[in-house]
Amino acid sequence: MDRLRRGLVTCFLLISLSLLSFLIASMKPPVLLSALLCLFSVYAQDNIRIDCYPENGATQQGCEARGCTWKAAAAFDPVGTPYCFMKAEEMGYIATPTSDKQWTLTKNSGPKSPWGNDIASLKLSYKDIGDSVINVRIEDWNKRFEAGDHVDFPRKTEYSTEQLSVTVRNDSNPFSFAVNRKNGMTLFDTSIGGLIFADKFIQIATSLPSKNMYGWGEHIHQEIKHDFTRYTSWGMFARDEPPNSQGLDTKNLYGVHPFYMMMESNGHAHGVLILNANAQDVTTIPAPGYVYRTIGGILDIYFFPGPSPAEVIRQYTAFIGRPMLPAYWALGYQMCRYGYKSLQDMKDRVAAVRSYNIPFDVAYADIDYMERYKDFTTGKDAWGGFGDYVKQMHEWGMHNILIFDPAIQADYDSFQRGLNSGASFISWERPDEVMHSIQDLYPMAKNTQIMLVVVWPDRHVGFPDFLDPSNATQQWWIEEFKRYHDDVPFDGAWIDMNEPSSFGTNEDHPFFFDDPDHPNIDPLRCPTSGPDADYDVPPYQTHAVYHYGFGNTLATKTVCMRAVQGKGELRLYDTHNLYGWSESKTTQKAVYEATGKRGVVISRSTYPSSGRYAGHWLGDNTATWEDLRSAVVGAQEFNLFGIPYVGSDVCGFNGAASEEMCLRWQQLGSFHSFFRNHNSKDLPYQDPAVWPSVAAASKKANEFRYSMLPYLYSLHYAATLNGDTVIRPIFFDFPQDAETLGLSEQFMWGPSILVIPAVYESQTEVEGYIPLGETPTITYRFFSVYDYNYGQKVPLGRSLFPAPTSYNTPTFVKSGSIIPRAPPALTTVASRSLPFNLLIAPNEIDSSYNSQSAAGVLYWDDGDSVVEDINKNNYTFTQFEFSVTPKEGKVVLTMNVGPANAPSLPSLEYLEIFDFPSSPTYTSFILDGKLLSISSQKSKYSPITRISTIYFSTPINFSSAGKHTITWNCAVSMLESNRIEA
Repeated sequence: MDRLRRGLVTCFLLISLSLLSFLIASMKPPVLLSALLCLFSVYAQDNIRIDCYPENGATQQGCEARGCTWKAAAAFDPVGTPYCFMKAEEMGYIATPTSDKQWTLTKNSGPKSPWGNDIASLKLSYKDIGDSVINVRIEDWNKRFEAGDHVDFPRKTEYSTEQLSVTVRNDSNPFSFAVNRKNGMTLFDTSIGGLIFADKFIQIATSLPSKNMYGWGEHIHQEIKHDFTRYTSWGMFARDEPPNSQGLDTKNLYGVHPFYMMMESNGHAHGVLILNANAQDVTTIPAPGYVYRTIGGILDIYFFPGPSPAEVIRQYTAFIGRPMLPAYWALGYQMCRYGYKSLQDMKDRVAAVRSYNIPFDVAYADIDYMERYKDFTTGKDAWGGFGDYVKQMHEWGMHNILIFDPAIQADYDSFQRGLNSGASFISWERPDEVMHSIQDLYPMAKNTQIMLVVVWPDRHVGFPDFLDPSNATQQWWIEEFKRYHDDVPFDGAWIDMNEPSSFGTNEDHPFFFDDPDHPNIDPLRCPTSGPDADYDVPPYQTHAVYHYGFGNTLATKTVCMRAVQGKGELRLYDTHNLYGWSESKTTQKAVYEATGKRGVVISRSTYPSSGRYAGHWLGDNTATWEDLRSAVVGAQEFNLFGIPYVGSDVCGFNGAASEEMCLRWQQLGSFHSFFRNHNSKDLPYQDPAVWPSVAAASKKANEFRYSMLPYLYSLHYAATLNGDTVIRPIFFDFPQDAETLGLSEQFMWGPSILVIPAVYESQTEVEGYIPLGETPTITYRFFSVYDYNYGQKVPLGRSLFPAPTSYNTPTFVKSGSIIPRAPPALTTVASRSLPFNLLIAPNEIDSSYNSQSAAGVLYWDDGDSVVEDINKNNYTFTQFEFSVTPKEGKVVLTMNVGPANAPSLPSLEYLEIFDFPSSPTYTSFILDGKLLSISSQKSKYSPITRISTIYFSTPINFSSAGKHTITWNCAVSMLESNRIEA
């Protein structure tokens, strides 16, 4: 009531102001609108409803039988308002202090859990984790499954200027707690009630400091910011489920990421991780706030204080683990297709793309290359000579990635070697549960409890147990990779179907019965009634089941939750969401040992810290403009999740791609770290060579990307070393500009490049927002680096930019930046051997050309050696600084090199400087005290565009550690007078 009273007083004052405005002059619409919005906000905050009947088929009788309240939503209520809701303000526990930062929680006399008996006594505790990260735990006194015991986070912390505190209100019934900043800002407040802790149902609800929330995954979010005008539920449970971008679809996809970031009203940011591996869901509520539910484990919550968005992600990735560094070649363009009819078919398409001289690094084969879809085999007829073709690609400077599914057919050599080596598989818990109608078909598996399921191979398969504590399974997997690499010398691994996915579980007529390429074998059956159904059909199944309607269970499209792994010590009910993570960890080691090089792993299913071992693609999308747009958001979200090596299936996996859409997707994909064109079988080819227009646009886009690879690779190095993002939302670099908080269709490429892609049909121009960035001494501007007004400043705020299909994507560089670039080449192997250059886009510190400055960095290593510890890797780090000395017309470029451990570093060939108002004196260049020769024939300066290009007669080698300085002179009078504002 206090909150309601305060809110109504505020609204009353606004309404009074509106009436006074009307009496004095005319009604001020903004004031009236503010008053109405205030009333709605107060109404939303004090009309919070926590859903008590999320299953389908809610009725008043069923609702009230749960001890909950039934009230139909009114016209004024937000979309999704539940009719059946809990008496949350009465529900919860009483807290009694037991020691410093620890309380005993005793269930109060309020409403009980609708989904199992409440645990009568709990423990609440909190502690500081290193530098100002706060951990709050609510747990049973008896040990329960904890994700943190099995996911090996490094749990390191980063320094922060902010300190968080926890306030436990143990003088109320029910108790609540809040997490606050020193300035009094409340980040998390459970006083809205509704805490429940039962054996298979846990719930906590909180109000939030703003409506600017980002994260939670994996889902399709068509807007980067969550929508708090409505109630929206999102399930989090790994599922083989293709994304759907057609309207709001809240289904759960391949991975689980219970992490979010909040932007507060003052531009500060914080992050929250709820470390739990069970099936879970979150419902955002208009308060703003959310209700979080899980069906196992404990509440283990971590708060990361920021206060900047970049600091939040650095703190988060320090805790869960920094992302891996991909091989340099893995940043090149990649092409694949599910449905190559033969090796010759693959060769033909690779040759077609190469014939257009499109920069191109990686050619894939999907499961077609295997002998009837069995891992570690090659088709004997259509794919004969595959290993020789991969060797041919290596001679061209190209690389190869192969797909590997975790499903191992139960009757061939690889499976037998696994059994012989002591490897374990996901299994039934008891012998009497085994489906002998399936098991007895396989002599190798007949006397085991291995759970046999259906996936792509012709016969039943088992899933390796990558949580095997003996490590025998992991070592067998590594040996299989090494063995197969001797036949086909692949360079990286693509791991799919690792939710894990099972075809037709509990279905009478699964889809593969109608597929002529798959035998009609019996699917897996999981118990759905009786005492053995307690894990597959628990009391609460989460939105990850309810979203799909009647007949779905947790086991739908996967294995039984009753199954065990970890040599029988772990239950799939608890570990299902960790399967892709555990396979990624082992597969990274397999790639290292098989190839002897870094390579790369791309995984479909992910969990917090998967980025340490693998990248991710955004799943089996569809060739639609909506899916193209959702890929823009998806790549940004996975950077928040600590997985910067991410991208989509360019041009769409399902459905036939149109020429224009594929062209635009090729342009967008050229900015995603993982850049692969891929589509499904029985569909038309969609590689760039299919359409001359797409080939031309792809060549142009790829050449721009390849020219920027030194910058992109440096971004990934910084991500691995420091936890920085690669593709990031605009607000990361401009948190004080409120307009950036909801920008979904444009993004930053590191701190310096702004991209506004064309993502709508028939679009010939894009509307974009150039942010208003400034510090006390610098106002940032942006320069065009695409076909329109190249090298010129663009206006701040909203503008239209030309974007015909013959142009590159509208792209801009932030002032104050130095971008290392390289000449584009047909492969990364070729481009790495060429001299590089610097793009310099200076700031004006005091609104005078006499005080221009810029800075940038370059990380460089051999691009392919295994990196076990990024801090011990042999790399060279160079810091560039550019300045113009006031009133003297003297220009200084310094290159501070250190460490300098890379085996080689390309030499510096030329400089391109924007917004430079006078021609340099070519005879005045000095390098480290010695005269530096400039090529006057190649060098040029335009007083109209104010772009200066300076070529050195001989490229400069600066591989040795230390500070290298280039100075030169320009005419002072021109520096002071040639000012033309954009």
